[in-house]
Amino acid sequence: MIFKVTPIAGLVIVELERHTDDRGFFARTWCAREFAAAGLPEHVVQCNVSFNSSRRTLRGMHWQAAPHGEAKLVRCTSGAVFDVAVDVRPESATYLEHVAVELTSSNRRAIFIPSGMAHGFLTLEDDTEVFYQMDAFYAPEASRGARWDDPAFTIDWPDIPAVISERDRTYPDFVLESR
Repeated sequence: MIFKVTPIAGLVIVELERHTDDRGFFARTWCAREFAAAGLPEHVVQCNVSFNSSRRTLRGMHWQAAPHGEAKLVRCTSGAVFDVAVDVRPESATYLEHVAVELTSSNRRAIFIPSGMAHGFLTLEDDTEVFYQMDAFYAPEASRGARWDDPAFTIDWPDIPAVISERDRTYPDFVLESR
């Protein structure tokens, strides 16, 4: 695996290190030793899949509050998404900054999102599936969210969502925390 550091501490793009031959390629997508060597959590306690039948489906922006924060490795296994992570850690030097990356079944890229980051995505194709590996169990009482178009985040989405849950559509404005 190739770990590409982003300007946001702990947020890493994970590229496959492909070993190719006449059959195609082989690549490792997860290795606890390699994640630990990169300074990332090396354990997974839960895996999730999100299937989205329609292009322009939006999910997010979600995170879990401390002490139930969860780090996640996100990859698109079918279709394509515009994936975004926003730093909502008030003590962070990159507070409210974001990284956006296109994850597709063909580029096989993944994004590692540390605890304390809001996460969401917009599907770019019909029948898109996203696979998550989590380092913490889901805690409903710690669930938090903000609107995808919240002005505090300044995300330049590639399209307007056509499908979005009532919950995601009606989150209140993000409350800026004093620093």
